[in-house]
Amino acid sequence: MSTTLINTVKRKVLFLCSGNAARSQMAEALLRDKAGDLFEVYSAGTNPEPIDNRTITTLINFGLATDNLMSKDIKNFENKHFDYIITLCDKAAQQCRIHPWFSNQANSNAMEWHFPDPKSRNIADPFAVTLHEINSRLSMFLLVESKKPTITAQTEKGQVQKKTSLSNKELTLDPIAFYKCLTDEIRLKSIMLVQYHGELCVCELMAALQEQSQPKISRNLALLRKAKILIDRKHGQWVFYKLNPNLPAWVNIVLAQTTENNVNYIAENLQKLTLMNNRPDKTKFCYA
Repeated sequence: MSTTLINTVKRKVLFLCSGNAARSQMAEALLRDKAGDLFEVYSAGTNPEPIDNRTITTLINFGLATDNLMSKDIKNFENKHFDYIITLCDKAAQQCRIHPWFSNQANSNAMEWHFPDPKSRNIADPFAVTLHEINSRLSMFLLVESKKPTITAQTEKGQVQKKTSLSNKELTLDPIAFYKCLTDEIRLKSIMLVQYHGELCVCELMAALQEQSQPKISRNLALLRKAKILIDRKHGQWVFYKLNPNLPAWVNIVLAQTTENNVNYIAENLQKLTLMNNRPDKTKFCYA
């Protein structure tokens, strides 16, 4: 099987939520506006619902086009390959695990970005806040991905990454203990890399950080797990890490802002991870 580099071909991005009513529509409109010359952008839902009117109002207030937005089922894209498949909520990631559509995807870059549902957020102007959060994450995405060469679609089977179902009970973290965790380069970069990709295993972090000592990486990850910043899951020899979905809002803001505004700090590490051979296929390792 051959792969051809064609820098003029737009890479295809699919944003997924369960309902395709708010977050994925926002992401579609934002990325199309920010980089429509580089990416062909779509959104869909695993169980699509009508677009929330507050989504449209918020996008218009932000100066974004909404004429072409409509709620779509992922079944509409059964014969289309995507270079990036990005889930925006835990529910969509769980449903993707068992959806037959994903068995037809070939070597897609699967990312997991969790944003709270604006329809249930108990904050002022939740739709505008969610839009700004997605906009910040897309700015980080573009800083990294727009520099990569375009790769044509391939025909091997693949699936999107999975997330486990967890409670929505927010943790209470000691701020001193939290900030101490960020003072070590391995721990800080590990958090930032996990923040960007959604989930990484120990071997991926070793490759990204060019660290030959597996125990050294594992010790630092264990400290982050003990501090409740990361959670892990095990499958055979693999241990995967992701941010604790129950982190308090202030911690999520700190981590997101740190990563989004310091992408250059981990740019080399992201590149090393991209070049890593024999990366574990997370799509085969479902959560128990």
